Amino acid sequence: MEHFLQSISDIFWNTFMIILIMELVIGNLGNGFLVLVNCMNWVKRKKISFINQILTALATSRICMFLLLFKTLLIFSMYPDSIRTSGMTQVLINSWMIVNHFSIWLATCLGVFYFLKIGNFSNFLFLYLKWRVKKAVSVVLLASLVLLFLNTLLINLEFNVCISEYQRNVSYSFASHYQAQCHRHVLILHTTFLFVPFGVCLSSFLLLIFSLWTHHKKMQQHAQGSRDARTTAHIKALKTVIAFLLLYTIFILSVLIQIWKYELTKKNLFILFCQVVYIAFPSFHSCVLILGDMKLRQASLSLCCRAWKAGSKIWKSQNFRTLEIMLYILGKD
Repeated sequence: MEHFLQSISDIFWNTFMIILIMELVIGNLGNGFLVLVNCMNWVKRKKISFINQILTALATSRICMFLLLFKTLLIFSMYPDSIRTSGMTQVLINSWMIVNHFSIWLATCLGVFYFLKIGNFSNFLFLYLKWRVKKAVSVVLLASLVLLFLNTLLINLEFNVCISEYQRNVSYSFASHYQAQCHRHVLILHTTFLFVPFGVCLSSFLLLIFSLWTHHKKMQQHAQGSRDARTTAHIKALKTVIAFLLLYTIFILSVLIQIWKYELTKKNLFILFCQVVYIAFPSFHSCVLILGDMKLRQASLSLCCRAWKAGSKIWKSQNFRTLEIMLYILGKD
């Protein structure tokens, strides 16, 4: 029975590891493509738009996130004991918190930018922010840095409390007792701060729906059933925000499961599963951003076609060279 359970565990472990590697490859390719295209356009035109600045910063933060995950997995596989020490755990928690903060808040700024640019309200405050959309989004990002400072401060205070308890009670090792307990408390604090950008993005989504509804009512009075450029822009922005909210909801649910069943954080298989769910958010969201933008979609298709043609030429030349060698050997015999 134990052998059977171990086999099942190995199957799940290998499956999750394959999925995680695929997510890392997709995420690095997608975010790397965003950085490459925007930087090439920046060099070519000598300027870069504000929306592309946000996209480039977002993609860069997510590439850093993937590199951090790869480094964590490398340390975990080569030095499994070091990752269970209090010092290493604190470093990894702070690193994850910083890269995750910028990944989420830059995506939230993207949603706020779409709302201010595309939304249509006659409210004075909205019109004021719409005319100063760059400053408004910059203020949101600066305000998020205050939340990052508070989040870092509270989490490190909580972590220091856990270490103090561990030092007073040496009968328990940090890895066996306090690591899971501290991990749960840190997750609770971090999740509280995660709901702030989620609420901002959800508010933008609901206001965009209301803006689309009011605009559609006005259009029905003039041209029944017609779809103008503003309606198309509303729908395009809503698709992007919906994709972000869905992936973000899955991410938050995975964190809540860790809080609810925090004793499972001692299991390596459960940690790997959480990493798979966690990386799905920044990995697939980059694909949504590429597919949702016509220029990026065309550039990605053009790049794929070039890569396919180059690969075909290499494959054909290799096969032709192999055939030449075989004919030479046969002729020599």
